[in-house]
Amino acid sequence: MTTVTSEITHDSTYRLVDTADYQIQINEAGDGDPVFLIHGTGPGATGWSNFEANIRALAADFRCVAVTMPGWGDSNPQSVATGRDQGAAVTQLMDAMGIDRAAFVGNSMGGAIGMVMATEHPERVSHLVTMGSGIWGVNVMAPNGMSEGIRIIFDTYEDPTPENFQKLVEVMCFDPAHATRELAEERSRTAVSRPEHLRNWLEVMRAGVGATGFAEAGEKMARSDVPTLIIHGRDDRTVHYETSLRAHAVIPDSRLLMFGRCGHWAQLEHATEFNATVKHFLEHH
Repeated sequence: MTTVTSEITHDSTYRLVDTADYQIQINEAGDGDPVFLIHGTGPGATGWSNFEANIRALAADFRCVAVTMPGWGDSNPQSVATGRDQGAAVTQLMDAMGIDRAAFVGNSMGGAIGMVMATEHPERVSHLVTMGSGIWGVNVMAPNGMSEGIRIIFDTYEDPTPENFQKLVEVMCFDPAHATRELAEERSRTAVSRPEHLRNWLEVMRAGVGATGFAEAGEKMARSDVPTLIIHGRDDRTVHYETSLRAHAVIPDSRLLMFGRCGHWAQLEHATEFNATVKHFLEHH
């Protein structure tokens, strides 16, 4: 698929891809080496809402595929009964699109999916970029228990009111100027249009099922040779930057960039530098 950068919109890049087990929403633009951009968790999240500004910039040089994972947006539901094997979903998507190998850029949960791919299917991953993600472990600097952002994510899944969506986008950003009413309304519309995604996420979390392979991938990254760029906001109130310090210590071929005055969405709050850094990393490592 070829899209001129100036014509990149949600509708011009949107399509549904049928895989062996799923129907998956993507927004695709650009030519060149493929780059999969994978969103984080949270009600109303989609590949487009997480990466709109990045697709517009990176599509000038790469084939950008913003993925909306099963359990979000117009993609198939995932429940306790079906399980949440996001690595299998991504692998099937690559197969359906005829893509053998790609770079992965993942925010939060998306970074964990990238680590699953890097450890379980390393032959299919050229580069890994994580932001607001990292490797979980015993906290040294961060407080224990749920972070402020995680609590608001749960609150919004349980009570998807416009007020809670506004709180959600605000807690993700350091600068409130980025937590726009338009972004909150976009997330709200997407979430309430698929109430089964809200119910399923809560059921999965309450059942303690989690996503397949996330914890194991963090441990296995110590043996990974995938070039990895780790990005984190120093002021992240959802996932503490300690997780990225740990990832940098564990992953052999890694480099770490930490933004000051930045929350959970570095790709939004520092889009220009983020895009330039990712482009340089993909082209020179």
